[in-house]
Formats: sequence, C-alpha cells, structure tokens
Amino acid sequence: MALLQVENLVKKFPVRGGILNRIQGYVHAVSGVSFEIPEGQTLGVVGESGCGKSTLGKTVIRLYEPTDGRIVLKGKDITALGPAEMMPFRRKMQIIFQDPYSSLNPRLTINGHIKEAVRFHNIVPPGSATDDYIDEVLQKVGLRPEAKNKYPHEFSGGQRQRIGIARALCVKPDFVVADEPVSALDVSIQAQVLNLLSDLKEQFGLTMMFISHDLKVVEHFCDRILVMYLGHVVEELEADDLDQQAQHPYTKALLGANPIDDPDDRRPLVVLQGDVPSPYNPPKGCPFVTRCPVATERCRQEMPRLETKSAGHRVACFEVE
Repeated sequence: MALLQVENLVKKFPVRGGILNRIQGYVHAVSGVSFEIPEGQTLGVVGESGCGKSTLGKTVIRLYEPTDGRIVLKGKDITALGPAEMMPFRRKMQIIFQDPYSSLNPRLTINGHIKEAVRFHNIVPPGSATDDYIDEVLQKVGLRPEAKNKYPHEFSGGQRQRIGIARALCVKPDFVVADEPVSALDVSIQAQVLNLLSDLKEQFGLTMMFISHDLKVVEHFCDRILVMYLGHVVEELEADDLDQQAQHPYTKALLGANPIDDPDDRRPLVVLQGDVPSPYNPPKGCPFVTRCPVATERCRQEMPRLETKSAGHRVACFEVE
C-alpha cells in the first residue's frame, strides 16, 4: 500500500516586475510530477542543481503550496487542506534540511529546539517526562543527553545534522523528506550520518524521500529512484537496476560522470554540452532537447510522456524503444 501518492504535481513561482509589481511570468520549478512511495520504502530523487528536487520535497510536505496536482497521504487528500485541517498532518510529515548550519536557531539550546516540537504536537505529557523523552531521542541519534543544554554553535556539522534528524524524528512522523542531508558534511562524516539514517529508518519503519546529487549514495540507500531534469521526471526505476537498466540519455550522462570503483569497468562517457535551460523560459518539447545527443525534430516539438518500459521502469524519451 502506498503511504504517499503524488499526482501531476505542479509548482510555479511568480516573477514580478515593473512599476506596479505585476506578474510577468513564472519559474516552472516542478512540472507534472507523479509518483508513489509504498509504506516503509525510500524514494531517491536525483538530478543537477536547479532541477527541482528540493522544491518537489518541500511541496510534497506543503512547506510550499502546490500550484496544481494532488498529494495523498495515507489515503487522505491533503492538497487543499486549510491550516487547522492540515495541523495533524504536519506531525506526520517532517523534513531534514540540507544545511545543518542555517537550519537551527542559534538562540535556542538543543533542548529548546526539540521541546518546542514535542510540546506543540503533544507527543508526551508535560513535565519531567518531556525531558526524559528528549534524552531518549538524543541518544538514538548518537548524542549524549547533556548535549541538550548547549547551543548549535558548540557542535560540529555532523553533530548539528544529528540534531536536525532528532528534531524531525521527535514527533514520530510517518514520512520524512531528507533534503541532501549529507552534502554539507565532510566525506568522513557522511557515512556516519547515512548509517544512522539507515538504522533509524529500520527502527521506526520510516517512509522517506531522499534527495541527493550522489547516485552512489542513492543507489545504496533507496529502493526506487526518480531522475529529474528541469522540473520533470525523465526516468523512474528500481535502485538495483540503475547501473544496468538506465535508458534515458540524461541518466546515462549522470552515471558516466560518476566515479567508478573498478578502473577496468569502463562505460561510454556521455558529455553534455551547454547548461541547463532557465526554468523561467523552458524549451518547447522535451526539456532535455537542448543538450540531448540523440534529439530529433519530434523532441523539439513534442513533450515525451513517461512510458512504462518494463515492470517498475518508466522513461520519458522518444528515442528509447
């Protein structure tokens, strides 16, 4: 059963200008994205910077209001719920932010960060039980209970990210968006945080959306993968099939740019020319047409749809049989 279903999700940001500050156009950040995440599984979202990964994650949990489409959590359409109706679902959906340095309030102790969320959502009865619960949460993310009396600036980046994870998990969510949770950390610390997330996922039975640039991390950590380009999903497949079954030219280019473990395991290198087009003025037809090495005239005129190529594998490309 799918814990989360997203149907034709669209997020556009208005661009205003002129003397009257009128809307002059829109930035097309997410364009008609559909997917579902079964309970207990992790969906990886990959793509270049600016492709809409983080916007997708924040729109799914309604930190950004969707422009169009549907978001269904545990069978309930939450797309248009008002603030009061949405409140119970806020607890069920949490996010781990990318930057552990800017996502914590420097004026609050760690105790303040977590206690605020615990009290607001009535996770435990007020009183000493709250302090005991906070100690328990900190221990689960690998921090000592006495750390709760310190301020964010007294911790390293990896420790701050553990605090961010504790803040997300302290309200006992069903669904967590991990928005590039290790990209701002040293390589030596990344593995520790990823192992922690993996352990917590198993311990709490979490359903997750894991956003990352690193295909190797996503392939290891996730069950399925969405490949995004300029706000569109160009390929969706099982994580175990990424290396051998990827078919879209963009996915192949990402894989070709990824470091390989075995120097004898060579694969054709697809070098993309040019930059990602502006989401303010996306190209007509396929979003990848301006950089695609196999683009045809049809690609320049018509938008390809995600077509099922095999069980659990969808590709949006006219040139893929």
